[in-house]
Amino acid sequence: MSVQPDITQQDLRHRSREIVDAVAEGQSFTLTRDGHPVGRLLPLRQPRRFVSRRGFAAGSRAAPAVDLDAFRADQDAMADPGPDDPYAR
Repeated sequence: MSVQPDITQQDLRHRSREIVDAVAEGQSFTLTRDGHPVGRLLPLRQPRRFVSRRGFAAGSRAAPAVDLDAFRADQDAMADPGPDDPYAR
């Protein structure tokens, strides 16, 4: 989690273009007045990017191979050996 730098109301007034440009690039700020936080300036979420089926397939080909036996062994090692009996308590 990144730290949100504090900016004063006066900073926002005098450096608004610089601050808005930073927000547009993904930076967040905590706005303060008289040393007390009063709000946050946050970038809007970027819209999801559509990935075509062809693009997804091309990216998948470059992905590392998965050893299914090792994957299953990891799952079995982390899972409980059986369901809990609610009446066994």
